[in-house]
Order: sequence, then C-alpha cells, then structure tokens
Amino acid sequence: MNITEFAALAGVSKTAVSRYFNNGYLSAEKRAAIEEAVRRTGYSPSEAARGLRTRRTRQIGVVLPRLSGESTARVVDGISLVLGDKGYRMLLANTANRPEREVEYLDALRQSGVDGVIFLASIFTPEHRAVLKSMHMPVVIVAQQYDGYSCVYHDDLGAARDLTSLLIQRGSHPAYIGVTAQDRAAGLSRREGYVQAMRQAGLPVRTEDMCVSGFRMQEGYAQAKALIQARRPDGIFCATDAIAIGAMQACRELGLRVGKDVLIAGVGDTTLGQVTATPLTTAHLHYQTSGQEAAQLLLRLLRSQGAGVRNVCLGYEVLERASTSGTCETM
Repeated sequence: MNITEFAALAGVSKTAVSRYFNNGYLSAEKRAAIEEAVRRTGYSPSEAARGLRTRRTRQIGVVLPRLSGESTARVVDGISLVLGDKGYRMLLANTANRPEREVEYLDALRQSGVDGVIFLASIFTPEHRAVLKSMHMPVVIVAQQYDGYSCVYHDDLGAARDLTSLLIQRGSHPAYIGVTAQDRAAGLSRREGYVQAMRQAGLPVRTEDMCVSGFRMQEGYAQAKALIQARRPDGIFCATDAIAIGAMQACRELGLRVGKDVLIAGVGDTTLGQVTATPLTTAHLHYQTSGQEAAQLLLRLLRSQGAGVRNVCLGYEVLERASTSGTCETM
C-alpha cells in the first residue's frame, strides 16, 4: 500500500499522513482517523521514503579486498556487530584484491547515496586519492594510515619486529618473505619491522635473503621453495600466516623439519595456522576489534559532520607455537 492509497482509506490528505508520521501538527480528528487506519492496515512509510525525507538511507558501504580471507571476515563481523545494533545495513563490495575495482566501487558508492563508507584498504594510487577526495560522505579507513581520514590500523611494524627478534633469539638468521611495498601495512611496515630487528641484533640485512610473494598460500609456497633451494635459511619470517603455511609445506617437501631445521613465523593468527601439523608461531591482530572501532568512528562522524579525524592503533600478541620451539611433526 502506498501513501496515496492509505490517505484515501483514512479519509485524509497525503500531507496529513506525512505530518502524522513526522510528528507534525494535526487536528485531533485527523490524527484519530489515521491511527485507526494504521491499526487496521499496519501501514508504515517505507525506509526509502523515510530516507528521502531525512536524506539518510541507513546503509553503509564496505569495500573489502576479498570475501574468502579470514582476517577480512573478522573485520566485517566487527563492523556488523556495531552497525546492526544501530539499525544500519551493510553493502559489501568485494574487490578480489584488484586496486582498480576498489576505485570503481568507491566511486559507485559515492553516487549511490549511502550514508558512509568503511574502506579496508591496501594501497593508495593517484586514482584512489582522487576518488576519496570526491567523496561527500564520511569515510573510515581500516588497516592503513591515510592523512586526513579517520583510520583504524594495527602496529604491523612492532609485530614484525618482535617476531623476527623471536626467531633470532631461537638461534636463527631469518630470511624474509613479504608482499608488495605498495601495501603500507602488510608490505612496507612489516618489512621495516624485520629490518629493524635484524639491525638491532647486529645481523646483516641481505637483499638475497628477502623476497616478495603474493598473498596466497600457493605463492608463499613457491617463493619459500625457491628461497630454500637457493639460500637454505635456518629461519623465515613471513608477512602473513598464509605465506608462512605455504613456506612450511615447501620445507616438508624438501625434507626439512619445521621448528627444528627451519624456524618459521607469520602474522595474523589464522585458524589454519593453529591446527596445521606444526602449529605456527604468529602475532594475533585484533581484526574484529578493528571492525568495531571503524564502525564506531563512522557513527561518530555521522552524528557530527564536524567531528575531527581520529586514528586508532591496535596492539598485538606474539603467540609462540611449535614452528619456532623445536617441537616438530614426525617426518
């Protein structure tokens, strides 16, 4: 039933109906007639109609790198917990780790009329910067730092430094498998953490002991296999758990015992890393909390468009497991 039909049924004008649902002035007679019609029909204005009046859709766009990633799922869970409680709906945009799609989806959300956007970012190209500058609604960025925007991110450098230091303390001279430095958090910051730990320990930082992988387990496996065959490191710090799990498989295939012949650590504390044959030493990052914090920052911006930029840096916990302790699976 639309507003015209409801007004006819109640015997009042559309203006009277609108005033009723917006708490405007009405005569007692008209208010009683509308209340009776509501009781009989259960009529209420649609959310879309309310949105036209308030210029709010109660929809939040969430741009994310991939739906299959465990860390992404945790972030989205956190966002959902906060937004759902406040009556907001999420529109998820999966970019499949393609930067050009991030730009396309950000622009589409800009035109769609969503109330705000949460962007799980990886890199910032000139195209990213241009579309972000054009956004007329609040934007909160997760996992990266970007000047001029409220951001929620992790201490990636600290986590990488502490994990590399742990590998060194356990007697290894670790190599490094990372990701593109265009990703400031997983790529640049974690690489810098590795370099800092090596220098603090007085160990040489050799370019031949450092390589770049993609984010997938298979890519970590391929890079680790090539690295082991060329350099035979006694330890490997990997920028992500997925890369580390791939590296552990490469070690097994080459007859090396993970946790004894080669010590391995990752970042992310994934479920697979916890239950693999040799449980993985890693850093637990608070992904769900980052989603909750991002949603709360966005709601704060929506309540007050003049709210200032806020940055939230979340900590981490180093979790040592068998992949660095010398306890390994039976070969």
